[in-house]
Amino acid sequence: MSKKLTLLIVLVAGLLVLSACAAATPAPAPEAPAAEAPAEEPAPQVTQTGLVIGLAVHDNPAESSFWGVVETGARDGAAAMGVELKSGGSLDPIEQAQLVETFIADGANGIIVSLANPDAMKDVVLKATNAGIPVITINSGVDVFKELGAITHVGQTEFVAGVGAGEQFSKAGLAKALCVLHEEGNIGLEERCDGLADSFGGEVVRFNVATTGIRDIAGTLASIQDKLIADGDIDAVLALNPNIAIAAMDAIEAVGGDQALATFDLSPDVLEAIEAGEIMFAIDQQQYLQGYLPVVFLTLFNTNANTVGGGLPVLTGPGIVDASNAAAVKDLSAAGTR
Repeated sequence: MSKKLTLLIVLVAGLLVLSACAAATPAPAPEAPAAEAPAEEPAPQVTQTGLVIGLAVHDNPAESSFWGVVETGARDGAAAMGVELKSGGSLDPIEQAQLVETFIADGANGIIVSLANPDAMKDVVLKATNAGIPVITINSGVDVFKELGAITHVGQTEFVAGVGAGEQFSKAGLAKALCVLHEEGNIGLEERCDGLADSFGGEVVRFNVATTGIRDIAGTLASIQDKLIADGDIDAVLALNPNIAIAAMDAIEAVGGDQALATFDLSPDVLEAIEAGEIMFAIDQQQYLQGYLPVVFLTLFNTNANTVGGGLPVLTGPGIVDASNAAAVKDLSAAGTR
């Protein structure tokens, strides 16, 4: 066999071996496609009902620590239920009534109204209910909501809340309490003092500072200070508003007194004072719920013909906040929901 032929056979054999090896080696698996990042699910959207609900209260929520919390509750309720909220208020019952008139004229699907002055508000509330607009009263008006055609009332029974304050003062062995009235004609404030007088074992003195009230805290402080100087037998002060409570606390400090101090309603300043031992307790009516719940109730009334209360008010208080539980609600109050 010639050398050329031999070389050719060797080359062919080598190629055959290489081909066999290549056939025996598995082909590399194709790369798996990169997993796609899961698409972010859109945040759940609240179904918009198209309903409009009006809130008209007896103070300006933008200027009142108490009513600001009520309005926050109403706005949160509106966001949760998918309704539009229109809100406002005034210490002047004529202006408050005009706000309700506006809601009626605009075709509101529900109205929330406080009735600190029922005589001034009854005609416009009746106009709303007679027009078929569902109304819920809040805060003040528990004794008249039925006769005005409101579907329920959300708040606390002011007389009972006053009774609770009197019981606390009695337990502390106090003898003469000053009940500070900061608004003229507010039936709810009068009922608080009535309750205090009913349960307190000592004497109750009603002290009217409505000419200054919460609009002139410095003037209110001076009036309380003068009263404490004039009547040294007073050993307890009950404020009916957290701003008035701080004024009373400063008045007590200014005269070097040791009068026990309590108040209705909460604020960050009141809670700090309770923790510091400067305020004995606060009556908590959970005003956030007085804004939130009526929005929910009116939405369900419009969309599902639901009613609540069974002809009775829906109570949000009273509760007692003192040194034992003030810390638990302090941060919530600072956030504007308590």
